[in-house]
Amino acid sequence: MNIVISGASSGIGFEVAKQLVALGHQVFAFARNENRLKDLQKECDGDGLFIYAFDITEFDHYPELISRISTKFSKVDVLINNAGALVNKPFEQLNLKDFGTSFSVNTKAPFYLSQQLLPLMGEGSHILNISSMGGYQGSSKFPGLSLYSASKGALSILSECMAEELGEKGIKVNCLALGAAQTEMLEKAFPGYQAPLSANEMAEFISDFAINGHRYFNGKILPISVSTP
Repeated sequence: MNIVISGASSGIGFEVAKQLVALGHQVFAFARNENRLKDLQKECDGDGLFIYAFDITEFDHYPELISRISTKFSKVDVLINNAGALVNKPFEQLNLKDFGTSFSVNTKAPFYLSQQLLPLMGEGSHILNISSMGGYQGSSKFPGLSLYSASKGALSILSECMAEELGEKGIKVNCLALGAAQTEMLEKAFPGYQAPLSANEMAEFISDFAINGHRYFNGKILPISVSTP
C-alpha cells in the first residue's frame, strides 16, 4: 500500500512509519524535524520510505507538499493524520496563541491535508485520524488539557462527517481516540508520568488498523485505552 503519515519524526508516528515500511508498504513520512526524519530513514531497510521536512501548519505551502507526494504515489491508499500538539496549561492561563496552535495542528491540518489529497484517493482508500481519549465524549478529563482535548474532540466529530460525505467516493474514514502512551510529547507535558503502553506498542495497533481497519469500520470513533474511559 501507499501510505502518507504526518508527525513521523518522533513518538508514535515514528514507530508507525517504521513498522509499516518493515511490513513492505511504501510510506511518505513528513514532519518538521528533518534530522529526526533522517534517523527514521536510517532505521528503515530498503527503499520503501520517503521523508520530507514540512511544517503542517504552513497552509500556504501545501501545494508543494501535495506535489511531492504525487511524484511518489499515483494513488494514496492510506492517510494517517497523526501529527499533534499538546498544550498543558490551566484554563485561566490559556491565550489565543495556545488556541491557534492547538486547533491548527490537531484539527485544521488533518482537515486540510485530507481535503487536498482527495484527488489521489478513491475506492478503497482509508483516512485514519489520530485523536485522544481526552476528546472522547464521557471520558475522564485531565486538568490543563482543555485545548488539546477540545481540538481532538473536534477532529473526532470531523471524522464522522468526513466518512458520511466521502463514502460516495469509496473512501472510508475512522478515528482512533488514544489513551496514554509513553512518548516525548507526553513526557514533556507530564514529567515523570509512566504510561501503560510504549509508543511502539501503541504503534503496532495503529499500523494494523491503518491497513485493515476499514474492512470492518467506517465513520467510527474508537477508544484505544487500557483504562476505563
